[in-house]
Amino acid sequence: MDQALPNPEAAERVTSREQDAMRLLLLIDGACEPVSEAERAEPGLASALGVVRTQVRLQKLDFWLRNPDYLADELLTKYEASNEARLLELAGLILDSEEPEVRCYPMLRHHFGAYEPLDDALAVLRSAGLVARRRRGTVSRVRQHDYFLLAAGRTVVRDVLHQAPAFQYYVDRVGLVLDLADGRGGSQLKKQQYLHREYAEAARGDRIGSVSLRARARLEKLRERAAVKRGAGERG
Repeated sequence: MDQALPNPEAAERVTSREQDAMRLLLLIDGACEPVSEAERAEPGLASALGVVRTQVRLQKLDFWLRNPDYLADELLTKYEASNEARLLELAGLILDSEEPEVRCYPMLRHHFGAYEPLDDALAVLRSAGLVARRRRGTVSRVRQHDYFLLAAGRTVVRDVLHQAPAFQYYVDRVGLVLDLADGRGGSQLKKQQYLHREYAEAARGDRIGSVSLRARARLEKLRERAAVKRGAGERG
C-alpha cells in the first residue's frame, strides 16, 4: 500500500474528556454483548445491560470510529471480497465528503497498535454511574478489562439522541464499525488494522497518519471497475 500524505490539521486535533466520554458511551451502548446472570450478581452490576470485553477490542473499535478514512478503506476491502454494492456506496458517502478531515481524531501508535488513554473519559462515565469497569485476572496480573453499560448509561444515550440528534452520526458509524468487526476479538482487529502501512510503520508514540488520499484513489478505481462491469452486463 502506498503511504498517504499526513493530514497536519488532523494530527494536531485532539478531543476533550467530555467528547471522549460521550463517544465511548455511544460505542459501548452499540457494541455491548449480553451480560450473564453471574456477572449481574457482582457488586455494582445489578443494572448492567451489556458488556464490551477487553480494552483491546474497545480501542480497536474506537480506532475506526475516530478515523473515518480507515473505516472507509476497510469498507472497500470488504467490497472487493463480497462485491456488495452497498459497501462501495457507503465508502463513497464518507470519502466524497469532508468527513475524513473534520471527523478525524488520530490515535497514538502504541506497542499493541492504536491506543489512546481512556481513563479520564471512563472516569466521567463511571463517576456518573453510566458505565462500570471490571478487571479480570489476579492481583499481580490483570488479564483483561471489561466495560459494562449500566441502565443509567442507556437512559443517557436515549436522552442525548433525543435532545441532540447530531449524535446519531456516532450511532450510525458504530453500526458500520461492528459490521466490519464481524464478531472478531480485539487481537484479530489489531492484525487487520496492522495491514495498513501507515498504521504499522508509524513510530511508537506518534499519531497514526491518514489514508484518505489513497482510499479516495482506490474508491475511484473501484467505481470505474464497477462501471465497466455494468456496461459489459448491459451489452451482454
